[in-house]
Amino acid sequence: MRILHISSAKTFGGGEKHFVDLCRGLSARGHEVFAALRPTNEWQKQLDFLPPENILHVSLRNSFGVLSATRIAEFIRDHDIEIVHAHVARDYIPASLACRIAKNARFVLTRHVLFPLKSVHRFTLNNLSKAVAVSKPVEANLQNIFSKEKVVLVSNGIDVEALKNLNRENLREAFRYAHNIPFDALLIGTVGELKILKGQRDFILAAQIVARKFPDARFIIVGKDNSFKQDFRRELKRLVKIFRMEDRFLWLDWAEDTASLSAALDVFVSASHTESFGLAILEAMAVGGAIVATGTEGANELLQTGVSGKLVPVKEPIRLAEAIIDLLGDEKMRLNLGKNAQTRAGEKFGLEKMIAETEKVYREISSPNG
Repeated sequence: MRILHISSAKTFGGGEKHFVDLCRGLSARGHEVFAALRPTNEWQKQLDFLPPENILHVSLRNSFGVLSATRIAEFIRDHDIEIVHAHVARDYIPASLACRIAKNARFVLTRHVLFPLKSVHRFTLNNLSKAVAVSKPVEANLQNIFSKEKVVLVSNGIDVEALKNLNRENLREAFRYAHNIPFDALLIGTVGELKILKGQRDFILAAQIVARKFPDARFIIVGKDNSFKQDFRRELKRLVKIFRMEDRFLWLDWAEDTASLSAALDVFVSASHTESFGLAILEAMAVGGAIVATGTEGANELLQTGVSGKLVPVKEPIRLAEAIIDLLGDEKMRLNLGKNAQTRAGEKFGLEKMIAETEKVYREISSPNG
């Protein structure tokens, strides 16, 4: 099949990792994959496995980009594209319109977040073939807009087998050496875009409690502040300074090798206030990491508390700290939870499973009765 994936995202995050993994997996299965990206995107290098001529640069700044839709339609016709798959909400209407103009392509969207779509989408996207939800809570939201027959659950996936076979101890030492972190220091970290809903403020509040119990513990926050003035990043750093913990915090905009990061941590923390799925949690699971997460919709779907991780209430940094302290004080528990998390990731959230199920969606809507 000839498939065009569309994303107007400027920066690289969980949704874009999904986009890249899906494109790579479909290419490996013999499909001709194309991508439409905004000209100012910062992550096209992640798609270096695609020929340059398979990438269309098009400005998608809002939901009613008629000119952009026309350009996409021309690209669809020129390349005989059969499936158009949009991944960002503002791209849905232009992608839908492009399919109407081009006439022969089927339209698919993936919803990566929990925020509900507007009821107007029920009418503006009435040529939709399938709406893909990355988790059960997202599936329920989509069924409020589209008929159940049009909504399908395809959970996010990760290459668990590749991560399982890595030498975790070597990765741990390499990451710590690269960032001047003592090999014997307990390391606690969190990953995600710097914004209030990701809970980094709660992570810092919990960290200062953990530091009283474990004076040698170190903390790492990975993520970019994509806001215009980057005020939240400054606020977080001021909070760390108030607690006089600057020398115990490492700040990274992004970790290219997330496997090394996950392997280096003694405890991975997700302090999110809301999470549709939790790809960062899944990466920690795949490496066999010990995890503490707030009980968001996504975390509850991924983890079984007390079996493959610890779940605590949202927006309660004291409870977050208590769970981290429990894990730091019990290495055997950390190992057991990590092992169970890795097994669950492989059984439920493998990358090949995600790609195969997406491919099945395409085949069903491409069939004469689809």
